[in-house]
Amino acid sequence: MIRYIIRRLLLGVVLLIVVAAVVFVLFRVLPTANPALLRAGRDPQPKLVKEIEGVLGLNKSLPTQFWDYLKEVFLHFNFGYSYYNQESVKSLISERLPATLSLTIGAAVLWILAGLSVGIISALRRHSFLDRAAMGTALVLISAPEFWLGLIVLYVFASDIGQFKILPGAGSYVGITSDPWKWLTSMILPWIVLAAGSAAVYARLMRGSLSETMREDYIRTARAKGLSERKVVRQGVRAAINPIFTLFGLEVGVLLGGAVLIETVFNIPGIGRLNYQAIQSSDFPVTQGTVLLASMFIILANIVVDIAYAYLDPRVRYS
Repeated sequence: MIRYIIRRLLLGVVLLIVVAAVVFVLFRVLPTANPALLRAGRDPQPKLVKEIEGVLGLNKSLPTQFWDYLKEVFLHFNFGYSYYNQESVKSLISERLPATLSLTIGAAVLWILAGLSVGIISALRRHSFLDRAAMGTALVLISAPEFWLGLIVLYVFASDIGQFKILPGAGSYVGITSDPWKWLTSMILPWIVLAAGSAAVYARLMRGSLSETMREDYIRTARAKGLSERKVVRQGVRAAINPIFTLFGLEVGVLLGGAVLIETVFNIPGIGRLNYQAIQSSDFPVTQGTVLLASMFIILANIVVDIAYAYLDPRVRYS
């Protein structure tokens, strides 16, 4: 297992280098806005543009720029400095990361608990009214765009513009260290909106997977041996949950890189909004830093999922 983890981590580093190269090519080689030209004002003078290019390091050759960037990232964990305000990209990400972690982890707990619970109940009570109602609701939530659902939730429940002024609305986010209770209440609506679609997907996936598992021969054998229905269901859930973990790991990794729509609708200062603002202002170092961060989360999530397989399914072995 240790050798497998080390091999996957090394492969992850190679993949991060590939991602960095792709992002570098997209923003530096393909036709895009020149950051130096954007910062030279409405009437840019060629001399001023050249000076700004020298300050930003854009006057070096592309291979030199890329090599310098890789050395800073992998040797010093330095993502460079923002073209827009000359702040360290690492510090900008560190400031925004707690908000994205709050949003993603809370929503992940909510959608995994709700999705698995509804999926298990629907699988055990197939074709019942409860099953049809749950799967119908899940289909609606899967089809609803996140930004639309967020606006509807704000219109109904937000304390400022809502019809039922129950919970804080957009722009109410505060750090958990500043005011834990206000942080909790400000995150409830974003958690619900972000978790709704994923919980619906997991409910349908869990229902299908568990329904198929409960028809397996070893489940019939377990019942024939006299095991209680609770233990039989527990064995079925353990076998059926593997595809859920695959999807869960990938989705959490992506969201940790920035849930752009939810952070925009609820005005949460997270990684997603940082990346969106960087793209608008052609702030390439910030964009590269956020993309690499998202890639790192996805790679680590995949490794964690693979390790979890070995504990959930005894048939899985890594060497």
